[in-house]
Order: sequence, then C-alpha cells, then structure tokens
Amino acid sequence: MLTKVAIFFLYLLSLLPFWVLYLLSDAVFIILFYVAKYRRKVVQENLRNAFPEKTAAERSQIERQFYRYLGDLLVESVKMFSISREQLNQHFHVANPEMLNSYFANKQSIIGAVGHYGNWEMAALALSLCTDHKKLIVYKPIKNKQIEAVTNQTRGKFGAQLVAMKATMRTLVSLKNEQIITVFVSDQTPVREETQYFASFLNQPTAIFLGVEKLAKLTNSAVIFCDIRVVKRGYYSCTFVPLINEPKRTAEHEITDLHVQYLEKVIREEPAYWLWSHRRWKFKPEDIHR
Repeated sequence: MLTKVAIFFLYLLSLLPFWVLYLLSDAVFIILFYVAKYRRKVVQENLRNAFPEKTAAERSQIERQFYRYLGDLLVESVKMFSISREQLNQHFHVANPEMLNSYFANKQSIIGAVGHYGNWEMAALALSLCTDHKKLIVYKPIKNKQIEAVTNQTRGKFGAQLVAMKATMRTLVSLKNEQIITVFVSDQTPVREETQYFASFLNQPTAIFLGVEKLAKLTNSAVIFCDIRVVKRGYYSCTFVPLINEPKRTAEHEITDLHVQYLEKVIREEPAYWLWSHRRWKFKPEDIHR
C-alpha cells in the first residue's frame, strides 16, 4: 500500500514543470552531498582508481559536479512518469535516426549499447520515437516487482518492449525474421558466478557482460553505440555510432572491447555525467580464480 501511495505521489510530482523540478534538484544535491553524504566514499574511490593522473582538486571538482547532476537525474527520472512526446522531443534530440532505417532496409537488426551516462532512461523513451520497427529494451529485474512493473510501464510508454535480461536470447530467436533494435545498458556488473570476461576500463580490469557480443553474433545484428551527451541542463543529444556491421567476422571479445572503449572515451571527455555512485568494481580477476 505504501508503495502505491509513493508511486501516486511521484506521478503528481512529475506534473510539475522542469524549472520547478530543477529547484528541487538543487535541494536534493545539498541533501545527498552535504547531509546524507550518499556513497561519497564509493564515488571518491572510483574516481581515484579511474583517474590517478588527476590531482585531488580535479577529482573533487568532478565529484561535486557528479552530485549536482545526480540531483538532476533523479528529478528527470520522476518527470518520465508523465512526460509527453512533445516535451521529450524538446529535451532529447536524436541526431541521426536515419541510421537505424539504413540497417533495416538491408534486412539487418541492430543491437545498441548504452552506458549509465547522461539520462539513459530518457534516451530509452526517445528511441521509441526514432523508428516504427520493434524496439526491445533489456532490463535487469529487481526484487520489488511492483516498482519494476511501474518503471517498465514508463520505459515502454511510447512503444518499446521490455525484456528481462535472462529472456533476451529466447526473445531475439523468436523475432529472427523481423528487423528490430535491442538496447542494452552495457556497463552493468555481472554477478561473480556468471563473470566470463574482464575488460580494461577506466584504468582497471572490469567484469563485463558478454551479452551484446554473443547476441550480435547469434543474430548477425549490427552493433552501434548510443552516444548520449548533455547539451545543457535538461537538454540532451544522442548520436548513433556504428561499431560493427558484420559481427560474425569479429574475433572473440572484439565487439565487447569496442563498446567498452567507446564508453570510456565518452566518460573521459566529460566525466561528471557517468554514474560514479555505482559499485562497479565489486571484485577483481583474482577473486574469480580464487
């Protein structure tokens, strides 16, 4: 019951205009950064490991910028409950949607990799408006099924189909005769027991899901990276960047390394917009061997 009340309250909150929500974001920043000190030790450790070449002052500046953006990300996520197509088109611009149709015209499906960078949730909604072909968004299930259902309903409000991670292969095989685009958040952390590969990412070995690579090869889908950039507060752009057109001709881990390296490039250019509070490096290669 409490969850239903909370969800209803969040929906009412989402009806507020963006400028009011950003006033709330400023207050959220103060609470997260100064009062609760939300995961600040995690953020600081992640930044030290990722950028040993930067000074303490430089890393401190990135940390502060990240928490300011985290406030924006939280209120923008609330806005997704009620955002209209018109509002979405105003705040999120896809630079080259025609790229998708060029692959579909050649009877080829697409797998898109995206990181926890910028507003990836808004990007998922914007993708739904880019093409009339079927859109699949792969998600990692959470324990609270009521929250999961509401979140997925919001993600799919403009036509995307939500697919649980473990059902992805079965779903893609069932749609093998259609041209579709499937989007993965590619920097999620696999559980220790399922970790098969460590890539070099942000100056440290990092456990990476191989789903993008495996499914691209299985379905012969082109692989693109969804390059999200923050234009200014509340406004985003996304450019689809082609990575691999012929996945079956690639070497083992080549596709994985490509999308990991591209995400690192984006993060290094503007580091404040990645999710530094995520406990991304829970274990190392030696922990797997042990």
